[in-house]
Amino acid sequence: MKRTILAPLLILLGAYLLFNQGGMISTGSIFATFWPTLFVIPLGLFFHWMYFSMVGRKGVGLLIPGGILLTAGIVSQIASLFDNWGTMWPGFILAVAAGLFEFYWFGSRNKWMLIPINILTVLSLLFFVVFSIGPVLSYLSIVQPLIAILLVLGGAWLILGQRKRG
Repeated sequence: MKRTILAPLLILLGAYLLFNQGGMISTGSIFATFWPTLFVIPLGLFFHWMYFSMVGRKGVGLLIPGGILLTAGIVSQIASLFDNWGTMWPGFILAVAAGLFEFYWFGSRNKWMLIPINILTVLSLLFFVVFSIGPVLSYLSIVQPLIAILLVLGGAWLILGQRKRG
């Protein structure tokens, strides 16, 4: 039991030290960085543990807050580690879809549940794409000359390859 709790904490602390080289480390900075892992994710796991170990199929409603908290905790932890809240916020919409999907999957499989699940998932993925395209395009502007050269070479190869065959 101790290893189960201690192992992820050691991994996260090591990752934090790796990414925060040269910065001051204090209890406040650790709490500010790892609050999702310390508070939100364990609460989501607690709801899952309650369902799978304690109450079983009659407590399927526990999976809705469990899925929401677990997914929101993972999204928050990634956003906190990499300081990219502007890109990761659609994960909170996906968190609701994840909680509802667990309720659907382990519950009575009411097909009408798939409507809000799919709407929320598509909306979340759409926002992820829209808010991620800016950083991707700014990265492409750095690599643009290389892409241009590859496109010119690819077109020339296609033209020269056609002449050899014809």
